Amino acid sequence: MFGALPDPPGVFTSPPFEMLVDLIADGDMVILSGAGLSTESGIPDYRGESGRRRRAEPMTYQTFVGSAAARRRYWARSHLGWRHVARAIPNTGHRAIAELECRGLTAGIITQNVDGLHQAANAQHVIELHGSLDRVICLTCGQRTSRQMLDQRLRAANPDWHARISAINPDGDAVLADDQIDAFRVVDCHSCGGLLKPDVVFFGENVPRPRVQECYALTERANTLLVLGSSLTVMSGYRFVRHATEHDIPVAIINQGPTRGEAHALLTLDAPLGSTLTALLAGLGPTR
Repeated sequence: MFGALPDPPGVFTSPPFEMLVDLIADGDMVILSGAGLSTESGIPDYRGESGRRRRAEPMTYQTFVGSAAARRRYWARSHLGWRHVARAIPNTGHRAIAELECRGLTAGIITQNVDGLHQAANAQHVIELHGSLDRVICLTCGQRTSRQMLDQRLRAANPDWHARISAINPDGDAVLADDQIDAFRVVDCHSCGGLLKPDVVFFGENVPRPRVQECYALTERANTLLVLGSSLTVMSGYRFVRHATEHDIPVAIINQGPTRGEAHALLTLDAPLGSTLTALLAGLGPTR
């Protein structure tokens, strides 16, 4: 399942790599994953290499709730873009993390991603910090429904609507021309007629406090906090790195490119996640 993959020059024989193997072997590791983990599944990110090729501004909560035109634009684009996310499958990095959990070496996974790929790889103990694109919430009555159900309703409301996608953005929406968006019909909550929103935390919106506290508590119980594929640019994830260091918990980072957390890290590896996590499993040896 986890065959040998190419070694980025010197990474798999470096002292930081060997130290990380030892930290993981001690168990009770908490993983904090970011968008860089899912790029190998074809889902772009905002700040990594795939993100630099895009100039899209993410939807903010304030814009979404304040403008019917903005909601039409979001749902038209997301109606097509979500299908791309829904078709994505876990990559070797997701599967390696699930294997670490299966071996009893992780205390939990905090993910900043909204793609559900950890769970698709059979990881069990996952906190979705920013929610999930496969659910929809009504902002009036609070009812949650499946994205699949919304997809069926939007197809029924737009039987003759066809659009050409020019690109997919990191938050799962598609880039469409304005004239294609204008003809799209939005649907509201089937229970109360309220505004529907994907069950994710938009920019400008706060992560629910109980969820944050759960992540803080999980971090405090960790032997190691392992950050995977996150630049830690936004405070949403960076605060857990700071929290770990405040509690003398070692932080390790694997990411391609610089991260905001390097000053707090015991070790960092600038390397592809899939091959590196596969090599870490190999370094741990067979299960007993």
